[in-house]
This record gives sequence, structure tokens and C-alpha cells, in this order.
Amino acid sequence: MVTINDVARLSGVSRTTVSRVLNKNGYVSEAVQAKVLRVIEETGYVPSEQAKSMRTKKTNVIGVILPRLSSETVSRVVEGIDHQLSTHGYQILLSNTNLDASKEAEHIRLLESRRVDGIILFGTVQNDEVIRAIQEARVPVVVLGQDLTPVASSVVYDDYQAARSVMDAIIQAGHRHVGFIGVEEADIAVGFERKRGYLDGMEVHGLPVNERWIQTADFTSSSGKTGFSELMKADQKPTAVFAVTDRLAIGAMQEARERGMEIPDDVAFISIGATEVANYVTPMLSTVDYEYENAGIRIATLMLEEINKPVKKTKKIVMKYGLLLRDSLQ
Repeated sequence: MVTINDVARLSGVSRTTVSRVLNKNGYVSEAVQAKVLRVIEETGYVPSEQAKSMRTKKTNVIGVILPRLSSETVSRVVEGIDHQLSTHGYQILLSNTNLDASKEAEHIRLLESRRVDGIILFGTVQNDEVIRAIQEARVPVVVLGQDLTPVASSVVYDDYQAARSVMDAIIQAGHRHVGFIGVEEADIAVGFERKRGYLDGMEVHGLPVNERWIQTADFTSSSGKTGFSELMKADQKPTAVFAVTDRLAIGAMQEARERGMEIPDDVAFISIGATEVANYVTPMLSTVDYEYENAGIRIATLMLEEINKPVKKTKKIVMKYGLLLRDSLQ
């Protein structure tokens, strides 16, 4: 195996000079630099990443904490993150909490112990433990999906306004009895803000809300199915359902079909997510597009800024969204 000492000997320079060429640090004449690079190419020398990280105190690895691996929306965000970071010479190390919010702080500490240069957290909660872990971290931490400014720079989705747009679309389609399938409100963005948008949308249009029309699920399609079954126990049954994720809506639609209901004639559906499967259910699911790949690029860009700028001021970026009205509502 070719070593840095071999490259120095064949180039007729010191090991320090070879190191300067490799790290682009310190003065080396153009002629000497060209000679060293030629020897590196001829010998096929590959620098040791471990040795390089010991010298530079950097690993060029960014830790990414995910809520779950089996999620299309998460995968699309990760694609955006990886694209942006790889163009700047970084790799990603994924960590999965399996929808256990209590593990988010634990995984921040775990990734820091692996000597990553920074951490991107797909946030699902805003609690003291997570905030404390971010504040105590010795590497930059940025957050996607929850607003944790001024503790950490964040990229957030406009969940409240998106939910209001969903409600406006439902009501404009002629519906007055609207059911809601959400998630636990500990998830401020998906659980609380989207529910707030539903409730305010009903209030602004002067529509009453039946307690049985509001159901809480757990991000699985089976819980969406159960949620719709519970909605149907109300004396006044909803004619439209707003589910906070595509997965919940698809489970609810399955239950409606099993009950012999026609969509959207008997009950209409709309959700948030714009997942690929929403294009293939029958009828096509109305949904909200959050441009997840672009969100990944934006959060990765924030991460690079945090790493490269010694004076840090937290930022909040609010993503745009688009309403996709399809056959499940119209």
C-alpha cells in the first residue's frame, strides 16, 4: 500500500509539503504542487480519512436523525440533503428513532460521540430534553419540521396555513360537516398546528364542530382506517374528511370503500403529503405538496452555513406549499 511517505520520496519533497498539497493548506509552488499531484495519480495513493480527520478535526460526516425509515416523505427529504451535502464533500450518517420522540435527545448525543461535524434533526417534538441536548451539543444542530428558533436554525412547513387552505377547499366544494383525523398534539407541527387550522377553518366559516368528528391516530394507515370507523359513529356523519397525512387518508379511504361508500359522492377526502401512492389510489387523493426534496436542500444549506460561519445567528425558513385538488374531493 502506497503511503504519504512514498509520495514524498518519489516527489522529492517533504511529507509536510505533500500534506499541504492534499489539504490545500499553506504555500506550495505551482510546479511542486503539479509534481506531487502527478505522483499521487501515478501511484494511486489514497489519503487515510482517519488520519485526515485527526489533522483537521473534521470527519466530513453529517448525522441525520430520522423519525422513521419506512416513509416516502422522509426519503425524499434525505435525497435533497444528500444531494446538497455531497456536492460539498460531505457524507451522511442516518439514525432512526422509530417514531419514539423520547430518543431524539439520546440520538443527538450518540451522533456527537461518533464525531460528526453537525447534526440535522427531523424534529417531532419541542420539549426541554431535546432543547437541552441541542444547547449542550458541541457541534451545530439544525432542525427540520419543528420551529426551535432561537435555540437552533430551523426549516419548517407552513402547517397552519396549509391546513387552512385545505379547509377552504373542502368548504368551497360544498361540505359543511367535516371530519378530522390527526395525531398527538405533542407533535406541534403535524398534531397541533394542522388541527388548529382545521378548527379555525370551521370557525371562520361559522360551522359547528362535533366532538366525534375529531379523531387522533398514530401516522399508520391502519390507524387512519380506525379513525374513519370512529367518525362514522357520529349521529351526524361527516361528508368530507381532512387527514393530516396521506397515509392516514389512504387508510380512511379503504375503510370507506369497505363500507360500500362512494368517494367523493358519499364522503370526500383530502390530506397533506403529496406522496407517490396518492397518485395511484382510486380516486386520486387530493393533497398538499410540501416540496420535500427542496426542504432537504434548504436544511442542508443551513447546516453548511452553521459549520462554515464562526458567528452564528439562528434562522427560520418557512417552506412554500401547493394544493393539489384531485378526484377524491371534487
